[in-house]
Amino acid sequence: MNELELYLHIPFCMKKCNYCDFLSAHADEQSQLAYLEGLKRELSFYGTRFLGRRITSIYIGGGTPSWMQESYIAGLMKEAFRSFSVEKNAEITIECNPGTLTKKKLECYRKVGINRLSIGLQSANNEELKLLGRVHTFEQFLRNFELAREYGFSNINIDLMDSLPYQTEETFYHTLIKTVRLNPEHISCYSLILEKGTPFYEQYKFDMVKQQAGMKTEILPSEEMAYRIGKMTQAVLAENGYRQYEISNFAKKGHECRHNIGYWQRKEYLGAGLGADSLIGETRYQNIRDLQEYIRKSVHIEETELSDEKQEKLITGSTLHAKATELDRKAQMEEFMFLGFRMTEGIEKSRFYQSFGLTVDFIYHSVLEKLKADGLLIETPTKLYLTEQGMDLNNYVAAQFLL
Repeated sequence: MNELELYLHIPFCMKKCNYCDFLSAHADEQSQLAYLEGLKRELSFYGTRFLGRRITSIYIGGGTPSWMQESYIAGLMKEAFRSFSVEKNAEITIECNPGTLTKKKLECYRKVGINRLSIGLQSANNEELKLLGRVHTFEQFLRNFELAREYGFSNINIDLMDSLPYQTEETFYHTLIKTVRLNPEHISCYSLILEKGTPFYEQYKFDMVKQQAGMKTEILPSEEMAYRIGKMTQAVLAENGYRQYEISNFAKKGHECRHNIGYWQRKEYLGAGLGADSLIGETRYQNIRDLQEYIRKSVHIEETELSDEKQEKLITGSTLHAKATELDRKAQMEEFMFLGFRMTEGIEKSRFYQSFGLTVDFIYHSVLEKLKADGLLIETPTKLYLTEQGMDLNNYVAAQFLL
């Protein structure tokens, strides 16, 4: 396969949200410029090493890439197209926060080839947005969405978040209805996860323990309510023409996120920028996570040997890599199964055989039989896919495929 996906990380944002544990922070203009120059050098470095590979999708994530000046994004895209062979119909996404989009930015994005926006709304309720620490209102989101349509963007994702503190089924229902009325091509619905090191974790960790134990909660939705919200989401979006193609993702026909599907199908991808991950061949790489170290090391990038402690061997990488892990055959099979089952279409048996030279039944016969008997899995002559109950218990199902 000579196809490759490209991920570009922009670790800057106006203000870190109360729930966020992503690799992002506020930064001054000088740091942003120095970082972007390093990121462009990283793209140039890899461009010479991946000659002949076709870029099928580019995803600019963060942070808040749309917070940056449009000229910075234009320079980054120019380097990406200079360094790599980007397919004509490549899906090119940029993550945006409401309130950060302007006419100049949208006009620039169109000119440099960006054809998909992913806008982080999270909630249509201004009180919930304030609680989350978002820097925008629903009204600002509406203005930005209308502006994006005005500038010809016909592939827009809207991110929503459920199971928030004090949230009810009714308040999230209103968010869903207000969102579908806008008729975006794609909607992502994620449940709040309290991550250590975030303000939300410190505020609500005791309620989280109660929630996980199935006890009565005071602030966070109970497990039962979170389940009902999930079912309501599926029903409302299905009624409005959105097909659930992955646990948290819904799309109008033909607008599934090609870049993310690549992750779930274990396609090779190159991650550039601070803390970015890559899957090249059967090796997973992670870039260094300290901003100043990244800026310093990106001045002169070289190939180097990285120690894979698990395999007790050296792996060729770059001086921007913090670590590398070569996946053994067992780990490859595990990933194939638990990533594949995130997709509602499930797993094609022929792809497993092509990848490993063995049938999926030969490796996982007893697991498959148990999951079928429990009503969690359906098998056809060509496919394996989860039932509705299996999707609800996806984490449990995934754990069964660890060899």
